[in-house]
Amino acid sequence: MSDYDLTLNEAKVLKGLLSGKTEPEDIADDTNMKLETVMQAAFFLEKKGFVIIEENIDERYGLTDEGLDYATSGLPERQIFNFIQSNGGRVPLSVLKGTFPRFIDIGIGWLKRKKWAKIEVIGDEELVVALNAPLGDDERLIKELSDKKDYCLIEKEEYNDTLNQLKRRNLLNIREEKYRVIKLTDLGKKVAENIKIEDYDEITNVTPEIIREKRWIGMKFRRYDISIPSKEVYPAKKHPYKRIIEEMRDISLQMGFVEIKGEIVQSSFWDFDALFQPQDHPARDMQDTFYLNSESKLPKEYLSKVRDMHLNGGGIGSTGWGGNWDESLARKNVLRTHTTALSIKYLADHPNPPVKAFCIGRVYRRESIDSTHLPEFEQLEGVIMDKDLSFSHLLGYLDRFYKAMGFEKIRFRPGYFPYTEPSVEPEIYVEGLGWMELGGAGIFRREVTEPFGIKYPVLAWGIGVSRLAMLKLGLSDIRELYRSDIDWLRRKPIFNRFR
Repeated sequence: MSDYDLTLNEAKVLKGLLSGKTEPEDIADDTNMKLETVMQAAFFLEKKGFVIIEENIDERYGLTDEGLDYATSGLPERQIFNFIQSNGGRVPLSVLKGTFPRFIDIGIGWLKRKKWAKIEVIGDEELVVALNAPLGDDERLIKELSDKKDYCLIEKEEYNDTLNQLKRRNLLNIREEKYRVIKLTDLGKKVAENIKIEDYDEITNVTPEIIREKRWIGMKFRRYDISIPSKEVYPAKKHPYKRIIEEMRDISLQMGFVEIKGEIVQSSFWDFDALFQPQDHPARDMQDTFYLNSESKLPKEYLSKVRDMHLNGGGIGSTGWGGNWDESLARKNVLRTHTTALSIKYLADHPNPPVKAFCIGRVYRRESIDSTHLPEFEQLEGVIMDKDLSFSHLLGYLDRFYKAMGFEKIRFRPGYFPYTEPSVEPEIYVEGLGWMELGGAGIFRREVTEPFGIKYPVLAWGIGVSRLAMLKLGLSDIRELYRSDIDWLRRKPIFNRFR
């Protein structure tokens, strides 16, 4: 069998596969070889046509937190059914709504779908009548998964419909595990049956001892194939997203800005009121902002001036927002919705020109998680305050910044923001995507600067760092920036696509 030019390791793998085992780990145990050595030999054997290497994916299942909760207390429909049974088998729908407010709609929906109950209308009252509720595959599967300490395999054919149902109800987490199997081809089986391991004893590494002791005499040397690529080496490197953030920081520092930092928790006063955002603005609603169960003391030196600006314009020719201004709302703490809260604080402490400051920090908003939105993300904020500044200076700074980041085509279109006037939205051109909006900018209104004794123009802008990073890295899903995917990190080149 020397015509096949097998190495010792390849011969061992072929012999190991004759036992019927196909998983690399089993072959490694049987042949007393390292797993990496087995796979290296298998890839060479595949190239020679002796084996086929198949890559498969196993889906392993585990319960979500909600699923674990229902494993103990029962699915919503089971809890409602048991309650109806224990109360005579017939309960007004209004009573059930008061007893199970968290999941009444879901529970009633599944009760009817599973035909465990029916609705009867008597006069103006709806009654839920219990029928029969046999233990279902979904409940058995939840119980089985709750008994496991880790993700486990499930016979998908047996539970396919049930798995899909639990996935739609967000009760299951799925973890994919890749694995390989090695299978002999007909030629490989023929070769394996006729080879003798002792015929393949060879020298794979020439050492000084082998040369001095002349152990090489009469021995076979492993052939060196220069056409085979060497093992990939992955050097240490920074996370691509961190690298982009540092690049933005370096550019800002080179442009003469100082970096400012501040707390994630801010009072509504600094996050909204100081920026002349009305207290009834939709962005301040609970569904848009993370409010905390705490309050902050308000700065006495600015409180009345900001309040008067909101109510009547503060005597600068503005009409303000009118209506009422509630100090208790201004005291409420929030997770900062933008880093502009830090900028206005910094300007209040440094009212004399010149001021050039920037901040790169994480901000928080109630966003549904999808490919382009996250409830927390990074923002770059910049402000400049000096004598004789104009709108053209703002456009010049933005143009220089975006070009330093590698974007050659930049344009501006009018925008609107509550605390700047005039306002502009910068756009950059990306090949294949067209014009993309990348933040907002403008000159702070006098209603913002006047209460803090700022007498000169303030240029301000904010940039969504994650959106810019997606463009530079060629990503379509923002979540990839935060995943601990070592394969993605290894594959991603050090230099971004615009360099």
